[in-house]
Amino acid sequence: MVETGSRRSLPVPAAITVLLVLAVAGVVADGHRGGAGHTSPAADVGPLAATVGCGSAPALANGTHTIQSNGKNRTFILLLPDNYDANRPYRLVFGFHWLNGTATDVATGQTVQRDTWAYYGLLRLANNSTIFVAPQGLNNGWGNAGGEDLTFVDDMLRRLEAGLCVDTSQRFALGFSYGAAMSYALACARPTVFRAVAVYSGGQLSGCSGGTQPIAYFAAHGLRDSVLSISGGRSLRDRFVRTNGCTAQSPPEPAQGSLSHRTTTYAGCRTGYPVVWAAFDEGHIAAPQDGAPGDSGTRTWLPAETWRFFTQFDSTTPEPSSPGSSGPSSPGACRVAATVNAWNAGLTEDITITNTSTTTVTGWTLTFTLPGGQTITSGWNAAYTPTAGTVAATNLGYNPTIAPGASIGIGFQATHTGNTAEPGSFTLNGATCATA
Repeated sequence: MVETGSRRSLPVPAAITVLLVLAVAGVVADGHRGGAGHTSPAADVGPLAATVGCGSAPALANGTHTIQSNGKNRTFILLLPDNYDANRPYRLVFGFHWLNGTATDVATGQTVQRDTWAYYGLLRLANNSTIFVAPQGLNNGWGNAGGEDLTFVDDMLRRLEAGLCVDTSQRFALGFSYGAAMSYALACARPTVFRAVAVYSGGQLSGCSGGTQPIAYFAAHGLRDSVLSISGGRSLRDRFVRTNGCTAQSPPEPAQGSLSHRTTTYAGCRTGYPVVWAAFDEGHIAAPQDGAPGDSGTRTWLPAETWRFFTQFDSTTPEPSSPGSSGPSSPGACRVAATVNAWNAGLTEDITITNTSTTTVTGWTLTFTLPGGQTITSGWNAAYTPTAGTVAATNLGYNPTIAPGASIGIGFQATHTGNTAEPGSFTLNGATCATA
């Protein structure tokens, strides 16, 4: 990788509410089943994007809740946004704890830095846009015997979505270690329920029932992890590289001793189902930082990369497309202008991306193929991965949005072996751009 440099609240239409009531009651279902014979939550039904809890006073409050699941008392901690609006469907994020961790550890961030690292550092980035849930595992783990933890998640979703306004196309799960294993199990077994998962230093400890349908997948793993080896993390990742139709590659990873990280966005994935891999030079830790050993709630780069990954998705779930699909074939959502300045064996290329749609782009990746012989050596205003062939230029932390009609400039310096042409085409988040 080369790196430098409010939604309007609307009431839920009555017809949708009726359909959602039928769905929650089990009248509408697609046959996707959970552990112990449970049918997975009503939000599996597809295009409906808001729950029956919309439009009514919240039936659940902040704090610890107990529910019956598989004949056992199970608990979870709930945190609603300040000034919760019952007419606004909210993003929903589940944070799963590690072995011998607790829901309280996740909800407070106390094991790394209280409040700053709450919900793996995502709470402070959410700006009251998200409902957060920290479930408690049996025996402080996620053994998922007989699928009971999958059933627990199904039961939590039913309770939450009956009493709160949730955007059913914006459900996410993440966790560290055993919590990562549980998030992976959800990726395998509930790909039509969850929009994306983030798997931090995980292993296949909670099972993988399914794993044959695409889901957006983010993973981070330490090179020197002596608890759950990075080779295992790569294996988990590669399942969804294949399932999502991404182009296979061996992504670059940092050198041992560098105390740095390298993030790779895979090319060629099915539209709407990206795979991102972040390798870092450390051990089995949950909040890695560049330039220093150990966890840091303040300096860790991982929450921002995860949040950018989660928030790139619109409030709809794409239909799985064939591998290599680049989305709509007709230009119109974006326009790209590229200018090359070449010399002897080098060149620079300035690229201007214009959002020609009527909605803000939040979280962007511009994909293009470099002519043969060109290799990027440095760049600005984006992270470039890989440095040759088909390249994904991804926004940095300070420039994740492009407003309607607005433009953003990025660029890079490269070496060449004689071919100094610009790329023949560009796609922005899977949509083909017009060129100028």
